[in-house]
Amino acid sequence: MAERPRLARVGRVLAATDGRLDHLIEVALRWVRTHRAPWWLVDLLFVAAAVADAVLDISGATTVDTVLSLLAAAGLLIRRRFPVLAFALTVPALFVGSAVVAGSIALFTLGERTDRRWLMLLAALVQFVGFSGFVGPAQAPAEIVVSVVYALLFALGPLAVGLLVRTRERLTEQLTAARLAREDERRQAAAVALSRERALLAREMHDVVAHQVTLIAVQAGAMQMAGRDEAERGFARTIRQLCVVTLQELRGMVQVLRASGGTDRQIAPQPVLADLPRLVAESGLDTRCDVDLPDTLEQPLQRAVYRFVQEGLTNARKHAPGALVRVSGRLHGDEVLVDVVNGPARSDRLELPGSGLGLIGLGERASLLGGSMQSGPQPDDGFALHLRLPVAHVSAARKP
Repeated sequence: MAERPRLARVGRVLAATDGRLDHLIEVALRWVRTHRAPWWLVDLLFVAAAVADAVLDISGATTVDTVLSLLAAAGLLIRRRFPVLAFALTVPALFVGSAVVAGSIALFTLGERTDRRWLMLLAALVQFVGFSGFVGPAQAPAEIVVSVVYALLFALGPLAVGLLVRTRERLTEQLTAARLAREDERRQAAAVALSRERALLAREMHDVVAHQVTLIAVQAGAMQMAGRDEAERGFARTIRQLCVVTLQELRGMVQVLRASGGTDRQIAPQPVLADLPRLVAESGLDTRCDVDLPDTLEQPLQRAVYRFVQEGLTNARKHAPGALVRVSGRLHGDEVLVDVVNGPARSDRLELPGSGLGLIGLGERASLLGGSMQSGPQPDDGFALHLRLPVAHVSAARKP
């Protein structure tokens, strides 16, 4: 009975020892995979093995045999720079001396570092002849078969291993290049997506936020002029000053966001043609609106028309206060034509900052839809914006 606890302890010790041994083997294999020996150490080991092969076979050998064997071993020192010459130095010892190790290593190097197939086949043939020797009729058939098999192994084995190593290195390089290319593509895709989002945010900030802040500033200016007492006018003046500061900050943010990129994707919610009457009513301008466009237009076209009219009204409030504004829109064949024309200013201009990017954004929107936008002054000191969008462009783009 006393033997059972002792046997159990021995079993636990053996199990723990086996676990540690497995861990040590795993650590050693991981170290071998992640640490490569320096090339000069590998070459010294190869030369030492070739010298040992020559020394072990030196009994009964002549001086010429010994010199040729040592020369074959020394030729391995130049195998990386001159693989063909290194193999040529081992050839005499294959037939006269002892160059089993040196010849195999030199043939392996040819397979690893040479692309010329005919040269590798010729070296393998020389290796085969050198190892098989001159088979005479006095030899037994079994001896001949054994000599030929061994010669084939020593001729084709090192060459196949060398080709395998070279193929592995090339595949590793290709996989590394592919991984780097995928990482670069991911970085570029992320940069493009970021730039497009920045451009989209800049456009929306200019079209929506700047429009509303400008409208607040205009209303505050009117309240300042028509205020009943100084306190009310002071409140209006403060609101207007805050709007000016906000527009200045917004201009800086828009310029930063528009550093690069563009996108044809929109964010929700987005306005449509049905929102135009409310936009015109909230503008506070003397506006004649004659937009005869169907609500069945594609959503990108409706958004583009809305933003175009919005920008035209904003510019008229800023640069031509009190001016008469005419907004018109119609279908002409397969095109949508929209015009926003304002007359000369009827009151003093408000000193509101502008980013100068509104017309650029309108041009980008029109270009994304295959259209164009034109702008310019009028003879009567007014200003006009003209938008042209093809109706068939969006529809054709969405067909499968």
